[in-house]
Amino acid sequence: MPTTIGVPRESLPGERRVAATPESVKKLTQRGLRVHVEKGAGAAAGYADERYVEAGATLVDSAWGCEAVFKVRPPTGDEVGRLSSRALVVSLMQPERNPQLLGALEAKQATALALERIPRVTRAQKMDVLSSQANLSGYRAVVEAASHLSGFMGPQVTAAGSTPPAKVLIIGAGVAGLAAIGAARALGAEVRAFDTRAAAREQVESLGARFLEVQLAESGEGQGGYAKVMSPEFIAAEMALFRAQAKEVDVIISTALVPGAKAPTLVPRDVVEALKPGSVVVDMAAEQGGNCELTKPGEVVEFQGVKVLGFTDLASRMAHTSSRFFAMNLVHLCGELGKGDALELPLENDVIRPALLLHEGQPLPALPPKEPSPSTAPPHVPRADAKPQQQQLQSPSRGAWGSTVGGLAVIAALFGLGRFAPSDFLQHSTVFVLACFIGWQVVWAVTPALHTPLMSVTNAISGIIIIGGLLQVGDGLELPTVLGVLAVFFATINIAGGFLVTERMLKMFRRDDAPAAQSHGGGHR
Repeated sequence: MPTTIGVPRESLPGERRVAATPESVKKLTQRGLRVHVEKGAGAAAGYADERYVEAGATLVDSAWGCEAVFKVRPPTGDEVGRLSSRALVVSLMQPERNPQLLGALEAKQATALALERIPRVTRAQKMDVLSSQANLSGYRAVVEAASHLSGFMGPQVTAAGSTPPAKVLIIGAGVAGLAAIGAARALGAEVRAFDTRAAAREQVESLGARFLEVQLAESGEGQGGYAKVMSPEFIAAEMALFRAQAKEVDVIISTALVPGAKAPTLVPRDVVEALKPGSVVVDMAAEQGGNCELTKPGEVVEFQGVKVLGFTDLASRMAHTSSRFFAMNLVHLCGELGKGDALELPLENDVIRPALLLHEGQPLPALPPKEPSPSTAPPHVPRADAKPQQQQLQSPSRGAWGSTVGGLAVIAALFGLGRFAPSDFLQHSTVFVLACFIGWQVVWAVTPALHTPLMSVTNAISGIIIIGGLLQVGDGLELPTVLGVLAVFFATINIAGGFLVTERMLKMFRRDDAPAAQSHGGGHR
């Protein structure tokens, strides 16, 4: 029997996203799965019910009775009560902030897959909803800052005067922080960024921002690509840096989060006090307590002329695009849940298992760590009769002897030529040998894409060769005359071949419809 996936309407006030779009529904139904979408579920994101029907979904009054339920926000207690027994629920769960949720799901013997716990590994990037939504949130944070800032983000020059670009400080250079850097730079702002992870420097600077750091050596690398909690000494140096920056910047965007814990306070009251009136603080960690001491989740707080934005729905404010990204993450996730028209849970899957909070109402132990793969090369065991390393000298091979003897013969021949050959012969032969080496390197060092332009150079050189050959041609059949005739013959072939190749290459770029296009008079430029 095909598995039926239910997509309910989000019940959290202000949440506009939906867990499935017509595009994702089409991909799921092509696999053989059935999709039931609650009426009006995608309306706030700009997806009409008719489009879901055209994509192959079935409209229902309630999607909670399906075998699997896909949604964005964690289910409420009332929603869990409407679940079918042993149903699969896939959504952001956040059990740290919803302690009663697990108990309600256990009572239903439900299987709960928490999207925020999908490991941040290369293979799981296409399923990582946190990254896809953080990217949009970072961009939107800059847009909100620009709309509340009492000035321009980029430099402006007018008849009434000019203004310098706004200075933006971004705290945290993860996915959201990097997206914010790109958006602020695109608006013309002067951007500086801070992150506890030294590896973020290259990414920050590649986007055109200045990377700030404290003079204290301590790594901020945590598990899964997140930053870790730093030492008190590092935090003190960090606060001193932020206080100094607050006197200069116009916008602070904070993105720092620690998984499973309250967001660290990085913008205390005195940092806000140091900001100029008209400045803006965008706290992207507002939903987890906030990085700013003055943040109130979901509200705009004004303190001494500074606005502190505590929006918790930044991604939801771009619901059409964020829903599409979220839905495609779930489509890729379904690729890990078996094949064909049924969803199956691979309990040994190293991407799915860490995200399973419950399996049929029971928590699962963590997967045992993988054993390192054995080395392909056997370990080196010294022989008992082996001699010390300095005594294990191999005898020269035949190739080595041949190269040595050949080199000595060439040296002897050159010595004989220099000692007994006429001076003119030695001079001309030296020029000939050097010309051969230089010609070889010039031709073979040129990339194939430049061979046709090279023809003009070789034709010029061949013309010089022809003139030189003609000067050597005499009346008899002496050696200079023969060599001059051969030089003229081969140089002529080279010139003729060069022109033929060039003509053929030019024909490849000639438009056959050029006369027709000219007869119509004009066109798009």
